[in-house]
Amino acid sequence: MTDRKLHVDGVAIALLVLCCFIWGLNQVAAKAAMAEIAPLWQATARTAGGAVLVWVWSRSRGIALFHRDATLHGGLLAGVLFAAEFFCIFVGLQFTSASRMVVFLYISPFVVALGMPLISRSERLRPLQIGGLALAFAGVAVAFSEGFWRPAIGPDQWKGDSLGVAAGALWGATTLAVRGSALTHASAEKTLFYQLAVSAFLLLGAAIAAGSPLPGELSALAWSSLAFQVVVVTFASYLLWFWLMRHYPATRIASFTMLTPMFGMALGVVLLHEPLTGRLLLALAAVAGGIFFVNRKPR
Repeated sequence: MTDRKLHVDGVAIALLVLCCFIWGLNQVAAKAAMAEIAPLWQATARTAGGAVLVWVWSRSRGIALFHRDATLHGGLLAGVLFAAEFFCIFVGLQFTSASRMVVFLYISPFVVALGMPLISRSERLRPLQIGGLALAFAGVAVAFSEGFWRPAIGPDQWKGDSLGVAAGALWGATTLAVRGSALTHASAEKTLFYQLAVSAFLLLGAAIAAGSPLPGELSALAWSSLAFQVVVVTFASYLLWFWLMRHYPATRIASFTMLTPMFGMALGVVLLHEPLTGRLLLALAAVAGGIFFVNRKPR
């Protein structure tokens, strides 16, 4: 399939649900390994490992990664934004819960929805879709305010929540950078390789500059978490995500990924025994409503 579709079909929905479950579990896996692997080293390992896997995959399939095709500037910009996003995620997870982080990450569709009309006139939102995004945004705002008045995690919860919001904005900006540059015509492998390779160098520099301690002997849980993040999340799911971005409307794809907070919240509560508050549940309900309205087909 090479043509861009106008609507999200059953194939895309099934693949997106799978990606959303993987991404929801991703924050839980990162949080679980944080006691043994410092955040910035964990972020560096996953991006560097993912870059190597994408390179091996591309070599085996004869996909060129280094030929000149006018994608360098867009690729460097996307890589810098990608590195900044994961810097915010992994540092933020020290101060807030995985279930809260995954909810705040999904302000990215707001950034995409606001920016895509400047790139593609065909992806303008209708009033009902704008209302859906506003509903989801209001729910996230309610959950965010909890960090200032009644923090469930600790007094520094607002720091982690703020970094989660910043990471969500950076994710949306990365999507716009891909769609608004020559990368929109590049292969999914090359688009992902740019982001992983550039961010690996930047995150390595950040880990060294921060003086983060190198991990020592790791438990089976830490190794499993790292392997899941590198192979399943950073390599397989991101490759699938960029393939979807090339073939389906970016705004609707980005909005549909709001399912991830549902999985992330449930997995954080069940696997990490994180607190579940009323405001976070309200945010989740608002996000679900936003998904419905944004993806509702016109009559």
